[in-house]
Amino acid sequence: MRLVLDTNVVAAGLLWQGPPNRLVEEAFDGKVELATSLALLVELEAILKRAKFARQIAKQSLSVAGLVLRYAELAQLVQPEPIAPVIVADPDDDHVLACALAA
Repeated sequence: MRLVLDTNVVAAGLLWQGPPNRLVEEAFDGKVELATSLALLVELEAILKRAKFARQIAKQSLSVAGLVLRYAELAQLVQPEPIAPVIVADPDDDHVLACALAA
């Protein structure tokens, strides 16, 4: 199964235990494939730079860049084609849909 995870799910999966972490662990174990795009990696980096994540990131003994790189190495990088706006309430989610179509 190939999955494209929303960046908030990725952040939770990299930093805490729970269902998002299980998805990331399944990918490390080769049970699922993850796909991402450059736009989603940039968004992930911006999310992880928020002050509310600083303490949890410090516990990982990795930097924000290190966590993003770890995820980038885990997921297949795809180049999505531009799509027409789909999610009017949250246009950033269109990046997720475009990535899923490319994957």
